[in-house]
Amino acid sequence: MAVNKKHIFERLREIIDPELGINIVDLGLIYEIKIKKIEKFSHVEVKMTLTSIGCPLAGFFAMQVEEKIKSINRVKDVYVHVIWKPPWTPDRMSNEAKAQLGMN
Repeated sequence: MAVNKKHIFERLREIIDPELGINIVDLGLIYEIKIKKIEKFSHVEVKMTLTSIGCPLAGFFAMQVEEKIKSINRVKDVYVHVIWKPPWTPDRMSNEAKAQLGMN
């Protein structure tokens, strides 16, 4: 089975922000996923952000993203880039996340 973005997003939804109780995908923290297939394996590059520059969980989230994606069959390498531009805003959150936080 080929590695695809849908499968990666499913795995990343397992990572929950402990302060908000919402997964990082629905929070809108994942900006981009690129998959490059080389022979039988895939190399994945992720651009993500955090809700604030001073977030104490920055290293934790990056490590969790790498581990979750590496657990997918045929993924060889994962590169996680934490970026700050464009900055995160609540507009990036899914409708489900906004509803959970009473923002709808």
